[in-house]
Amino acid sequence: MDTAALAQAVAAGDRRALARAITLAESSRADHRARTAAILTHLARELPSAGRQALRLGLSGTPGAGKSTLIEALGLHLVGQGLRVAVLAVDPSSERSGGSVLGDKTRMERLSRDPRAFIRPSPSSARLGGVAARTRDAVAMCEGAGFDVVVIETVGVGQSETAVADMTDVFVLVIAPAGGDELQGVKRGIMERADLVLVNKADGALRSQAALTRADYGAALRLMRPRPQDPEGFPRALTVSALTGEGIEAAWQAVTRIADWRKETGVWARTRAEQARAAFRTEVMAALMDRLSRDPDVARRIAALEGEVALGRLDPAAAAARVLGPEGGA
Repeated sequence: MDTAALAQAVAAGDRRALARAITLAESSRADHRARTAAILTHLARELPSAGRQALRLGLSGTPGAGKSTLIEALGLHLVGQGLRVAVLAVDPSSERSGGSVLGDKTRMERLSRDPRAFIRPSPSSARLGGVAARTRDAVAMCEGAGFDVVVIETVGVGQSETAVADMTDVFVLVIAPAGGDELQGVKRGIMERADLVLVNKADGALRSQAALTRADYGAALRLMRPRPQDPEGFPRALTVSALTGEGIEAAWQAVTRIADWRKETGVWARTRAEQARAAFRTEVMAALMDRLSRDPDVARRIAALEGEVALGRLDPAAAAARVLGPEGGA
């Protein structure tokens, strides 16, 4: 399928074409990157952005919090309301082999069988931030394919997991109850970015513990400085059960309340514009680094300077200045 036909198929909502397009986006080959750019340009130009803006929902959480199970429960709830849902699940890659298990799709078996849902696991490729290198492209493609909600599940909680907040409209942090000193285990950086904290597994023997954990996080959120991008009463903490479905509807109502308020007040548009500018700057920096690495003279000079830096003979900042200066040839 040529690029134009593939772009048209994606725009028509063809899930197989969407999967092929995302595969192109994840490739590092120059010809695949060119095809990806053409597909994204087609989707941006041919489809009015106001008419095809999906709600981009970022979701991270502590290990064992049940993120995948919660996403499936939420996804089934949404498709039950007639919405189309795309899930981009980022799995951690091995720093040794580069491999990744990509098991999220198997953990969302019921949702993966629904024709109104699309689930795409991707390797993080050891990239910090909890998202894959081309997650933003995949989000744009899912949005162009007509999905109403795009959920991005990160590899797991950590100080660097806030990257997903820079490409979504609402950011949710998922916590498990009775996991020790949970509040201390979650970094303040990610807490400050969360719009909603969901304490999962609020059922059975853990119900009371979940309520206590929600109260702890609710108190912590109230102590944080108010943010201008939040409606009154947010961020807040809620309890949910992915197993029984209890609290799923209330959690979705909270998400839509945040999104609707931000649309009405102009926060949504301003945030998306800033995210686009930040993505542009990131792409420029990546392209500059790629161009430097492909120049044989510059590559040799970088290798020599790296040796000097490793031996402690040259400061990293001074070495970088030599690469980028006139004598570096860049």
